[in-house]
Amino acid sequence: MTPAPSPKIVRCPTCGGDSIFAPSNLWRPFCSERCRQIDLGAWASESFAVPASPPVEDDSLPH
Repeated sequence: MTPAPSPKIVRCPTCGGDSIFAPSNLWRPFCSERCRQIDLGAWASESFAVPASPPVEDDSLPH
């Protein structure tokens, strides 16, 4: 019988701590529900916005 593989440990995107990346961790890739909620709050407040240039109007396109 082969031994069960050890769970993969990844870095939590929020706190940088160890996080088990396996179905047993309901909040993966986060280490806890708290870190998951912090990340969700940052997205909701648009803290993770990607900078972009304003769109350029193209006069050759039909209106």
